[in-house]
Amino acid sequence: MYYTTLVSTDDLARHLDDPHWVVVDCRFTLTDAEAGRQAYLKGHIPGARYAHLDEDLSASTGPNTGRHPLPDVQALTEKLCQWGIGVNKQVVVYDDSFGAMAVRLWWLLRWLGHPGVALLDGGYPKWTREHRPTTHEICPADCKGACASLPERSQYVLADEVMHAMQTGDKLIIDARPDRRFSGEYEPLDPVAGHIPGAINWMFDENLDLDGTFMPPEALREYYQALLKGRAPSEVIHMCGSGVTACHNILAMEVAGLPGSRLYVGSWSEWITDPSRPVATGE
Repeated sequence: MYYTTLVSTDDLARHLDDPHWVVVDCRFTLTDAEAGRQAYLKGHIPGARYAHLDEDLSASTGPNTGRHPLPDVQALTEKLCQWGIGVNKQVVVYDDSFGAMAVRLWWLLRWLGHPGVALLDGGYPKWTREHRPTTHEICPADCKGACASLPERSQYVLADEVMHAMQTGDKLIIDARPDRRFSGEYEPLDPVAGHIPGAINWMFDENLDLDGTFMPPEALREYYQALLKGRAPSEVIHMCGSGVTACHNILAMEVAGLPGSRLYVGSWSEWITDPSRPVATGE
């Protein structure tokens, strides 16, 4: 049986030497693209590979894309295979930001059809607080795996589908950015502030307990059912600034037993590349 949502530090510690488990360090800082790699070099969970958000988990940006477009399927699959990720492997992803970055790889692997991927609950901060082993040793990226490569188009939506949802109200758009960015009061990353008209705001860290781990499933289910107001999970579109932290809310819904929501990969940073797309400010 695979872990498909969350895995505890206890469970990972018991499988550090298990050849059927692959660990990937996804630490990244949006305002300093090298900070995560440098943190990895200073210390990481033994055996962990490093995945860089810009270089490994995204395609190059263009004038009409968001900040983190979907990576090329072949290039991503080859990289995953080099990291030893095969169809029979349990993958554990982690970061030092409550899962905000690592959820990108969690979502990408599920998009490709790899079922056995889970986020380390509490991440690297919890791992180190518990005085679990770390290392400076770099794991060579020359392993061989046979990673799934069957991307499922139904896992995400494009801008025109979001526009239709905005116009008709037939889907619920949930924006995972902080409330000040959603309202347009503050925008540190993108040239236009605000949000898509009709979207609601549920910042990803609302999914977390005080210790930085995810809220219990029953609590998450209560919260999301209140947001959905009777809608089915398949009627939910998640977005954020560039399609990364939105995956945190997708994962939270999975933990809550509400699977089937979808990601707007381009998110706000893509939406605003077309000045004809409407922008709202305020709550």
